[in-house]
This record gives sequence, C-alpha cells and structure tokens, in this order.
Amino acid sequence: MNVTDPIADMLTRIRNANSANKPTVSMPSSKVLVEIARVIFEEGYIEGYVVEDTKPQKTLVITLKYGPRRSKTIRGIRRVSKPGLRIYSAAKDLPRVHGGLGTAVISTSKGMMCDRDARQLGVGGEVIAYIW
Repeated sequence: MNVTDPIADMLTRIRNANSANKPTVSMPSSKVLVEIARVIFEEGYIEGYVVEDTKPQKTLVITLKYGPRRSKTIRGIRRVSKPGLRIYSAAKDLPRVHGGLGTAVISTSKGMMCDRDARQLGVGGEVIAYIW
C-alpha cells in the first residue's frame, strides 16, 4: 500500500488503536517514524517501541500505555504540518499544547524533539504533531 503521508498514517493508527484499547499497533517503519516514536516514548505517552526486521520492509511496533482501569494515556493526537501546508515555528514562538500539559513534536536541525527540549536549546523547526 502506497501512503502519501506516512506520519499522518502513523498518528491515525495510534489514535485508532488507542480508542479501541489495543495493546500494540504496527506500521511500516522509516527513520522519521522511529524518531517520532522515540519522542513520544521519552515523553511517557507509550510503553515502548521496537523495529522488527520483516520482509519486504521493516515494521515498527508500538506498545500503547494505559493507566489503572484502562484509562488512556493519550487523550488526543493531531498532525499539524502537512505535505500541502508546512508549519514552521521559531524558537521563541514554539507552541504550548493545552497550556503546557501536552507535547508538540518538533523536527529541528538538531533532530526530532519535544517542544520543551527545543525551547531549552533555542532552536525552532517544523511542528510535526500535537499530543495530549
């Protein structure tokens, strides 16, 4: 299956699996998707991720995280910068998701990182997604 926007596909798969209370979700892997999964993992929204060596393409498997009594850790996830309209932000103008309670995934010249880390390093970049 040929996907035009693999990042939006990844976020949609995570959103759908989360709303269905699935323990894991898998998708075709790429370096960008693995970096986004790493940022989401470091922020504590997922339990873990692993890249499986399958044919014809590697597969990224994300283990979702739930609280006590299956309460969802990810309340919402949204793609911001799309292929048709790229959204860039300077270091001083980086967005605060839900007043700082959520996380923005930013693609910077120093790699993929959350908005908090980008603010500390003083770098801006492309706003990939919001997670809260």
